[in-house]
Amino acid sequence: QVQLVESGGGLVQAGGSLRLSCAASGRTFRSYAMGWFRQAPGKERQFVAVITWSGGDIRYAPSVKGRFTISREDAKNTLYLQMNSLKPEDTAVYYCAAEYTTSQAMRLLPSEYMYWGQGTQVTVSS
Repeated sequence: QVQLVESGGGLVQAGGSLRLSCAASGRTFRSYAMGWFRQAPGKERQFVAVITWSGGDIRYAPSVKGRFTISREDAKNTLYLQMNSLKPEDTAVYYCAAEYTTSQAMRLLPSEYMYWGQGTQVTVSS
């Protein structure tokens, strides 16, 4: 089992940057596939970026590719999302997710993750 706590959200102007962090409890963080998802008001939760347990494969949603970077630091049990060139449409609650697996398969659906953080609000003003 793993517990996830996100931080780093806030209010930023369009064109600005934020870095989200997701701190995970437990000793087997490196055995989890990880992902960032977001949910805007009235919309379904959607994937933003995912990374395999080994860090060997990464996938981004087309809307954030080239602007966001996902990374993991297993020694610190931490997942990151660097967000640059932010746009008002990036405004949402951002969630960190984890799934225990030894597979390299990419997991793009929220239903494929068992563990979730509480979310952190990101608001981008125009």
